[in-house]
Amino acid sequence: MIRDGREDDLPAIVAIYNDAIPGRLATADLEPVTVESRRSWLVDRDDRHPIWVFERARAVVGWMTLGKFYGRPAYAATVEVSVYVAPGARGLGIATALMNHALARAPSLGISTFLGFVFAHNRPSVALCEKFGFTQWGHLPRVAVLDGVERDLLILGKRLDDPRAVSPTSSS
Repeated sequence: MIRDGREDDLPAIVAIYNDAIPGRLATADLEPVTVESRRSWLVDRDDRHPIWVFERARAVVGWMTLGKFYGRPAYAATVEVSVYVAPGARGLGIATALMNHALARAPSLGISTFLGFVFAHNRPSVALCEKFGFTQWGHLPRVAVLDGVERDLLILGKRLDDPRAVSPTSSS
């Protein structure tokens, strides 16, 4: 089940996020974050920039947010997409379900453009974006250093009015 994230989901959201840090694939954070440090991030969400959680057996096992891009009014119809899935729930179609949900909701939120900022070595996230018709709009070479290794960042984009854009509905 996908639903809006609530304040009482924050410990699960933070735990899933922190589980992604050691793998050095999904975030540029190098140390775990705290629930308290993320509280204002959650409170700052609005109708256009929600957090959705995927709940299975009454536990949050994945989450997605549509973040503000660049913080200027001219970019209001563009969002940064972030998806995180708990380690034990990966490969079950949760990220696909969350992305389908976001794409279905986007028009009612006034969103026309999705952006993903993804490390080039994060093949699962690149594949997820490509599955939904995202294409490479930018390549920032060696802009992050993770454990002494310089990493490239890809900017993957999708215009919702692009006729080549696809929206998979399967859970694969």
